[in-house]
Amino acid sequence: MGSAPPILEIDGLQKTYGRGGLFGQNAGRRALDGVSMALAGGSGQILAVVGESGSGKTTLARIILRLVKADAGTVRIAGEPVVGGPGGPGGPGGPDGTVDDQRLRQLVQPIFQNPFETFSLHLPVDQYLIRTAINLGDAATARNPEPAISAALSAVGLRREQLLGKGIRSFSGGELQRISIARALIAKPRLIVADEPVSMVDASLRMTIVNLFRQLSRERGVAFVYITHDLSTACYLSDRMAIMRHGQVVEFGRPEAILAAPDSAYTKALMAAIPTLDRRWID
Repeated sequence: MGSAPPILEIDGLQKTYGRGGLFGQNAGRRALDGVSMALAGGSGQILAVVGESGSGKTTLARIILRLVKADAGTVRIAGEPVVGGPGGPGGPGGPDGTVDDQRLRQLVQPIFQNPFETFSLHLPVDQYLIRTAINLGDAATARNPEPAISAALSAVGLRREQLLGKGIRSFSGGELQRISIARALIAKPRLIVADEPVSMVDASLRMTIVNLFRQLSRERGVAFVYITHDLSTACYLSDRMAIMRHGQVVEFGRPEAILAAPDSAYTKALMAAIPTLDRRWID
């Protein structure tokens, strides 16, 4: 039997914003310039994508989630084409040759930077979770969503009764981010893309959520793409790490290998900005 495909394969992604002029002669800003990487190995792998503002890391996340259309390139999740393929560059709606939107949401789920934007202002949070279970769960979950919801909430340290009838204003940012993680788990995705998920959470709770990602990856086998500007957290959390700058991957590999012998001057500058960051972070 052959080995399983990588949980995430990205090949040659290109994206330019702001192309304009009467005949499109203005080049615009290139957000992604031939980005390629893969997250291989068994289930539960964590890929951290690190970069400053404007590096292209959020554009990469949004293309994987098919919230933004790529100009060129392909993305596969667990061997299934979600961007690109025979139909050409992928984008909202799913072109020919890629999975449809329903399958996409079963393969990959997002966790956004601001948890207050994840849920509706007009719908109790528990009802939102019920809708997620019915729309994205398997047949048994769609018929009876409560067990899946309770299990997902338990995985993030919450109980079903804590949510009953409550809107988003009833929760702190940290609580709501944990609920958004539970929402992502309900669909049992192969991959979760978390875009700066702790940047708007109280500092005292950030490592709680980071450690929750580690726990979920090990116990539930879900893989993560963790988007961040924080090199130290990325090193602590990830199995693989990509350093991005100006739309390109300047470093990719195991965190301990990158820290031991960085190739890029940019990576060396990031490390120098955190004097205590060295290989002992990984131990």
